[in-house]
Amino acid sequence: MDINVIQTAVSRSGLTVLGGFHGNGLGEDLGEPATVVLVGNAGPAMWAAFSKATTDRARREDGDPLDDWTRRVLEDVAGALAARALFPFEGPPYHPFQQWALRTGAAFVSPTGPLIHPEFGLWHAYRGALVFDERFDLPPLATQESPCGACDDKPCLGACPADVFDMSNATDGRAAYDVPACVTHIASPKGAPCFNEGCLARRACPVGGHYVYERPQANFHMVRFLKAQG
Repeated sequence: MDINVIQTAVSRSGLTVLGGFHGNGLGEDLGEPATVVLVGNAGPAMWAAFSKATTDRARREDGDPLDDWTRRVLEDVAGALAARALFPFEGPPYHPFQQWALRTGAAFVSPTGPLIHPEFGLWHAYRGALVFDERFDLPPLATQESPCGACDDKPCLGACPADVFDMSNATDGRAAYDVPACVTHIASPKGAPCFNEGCLARRACPVGGHYVYERPQANFHMVRFLKAQG
């Protein structure tokens, strides 16, 4: 197997390879896979493919249309490449995708919590993993340093209108995050910019500006976030 073959296969649906690792210790239920490749979205390309394939009516029905679409796409890719597909929405118990992402060395913890990518910034997400029994070469990383380390101003922390991040209780460089206050703000009239355009703290990050989600995609994820919080 070659990582370029995987990239070509997933890019047909607007997805991209977000790193990989040679894995042991993923859990007895997964066996001992030789290579794990994380797949997800970066920027608006996935949204264009998802929107084309999914009707507005389907998006309003019960269930999660993005998860359903992701499963269909990646299971087809996995079948073609003799791999297994795993998903972050499977569970409980849930697969530790954030830990896996950190193991790739291509993602880092940001001050606001989400993982940051040196190229894509905060505008990426992990949609699934392709697990191969075969061990194959993975490309070297372009960088092994977090872009947050060279960002002295950290505009992300000051951009939230609800002031939900508290660095005084930071753990491993990650601010304490007041989820209830965030939810209350987004659901209020004052939170309309966040609800419609996406998290303002996230938008303030100077990394990955070319990959910022467009309004329909940002709003879709905000709706999902509020729904998940009950």
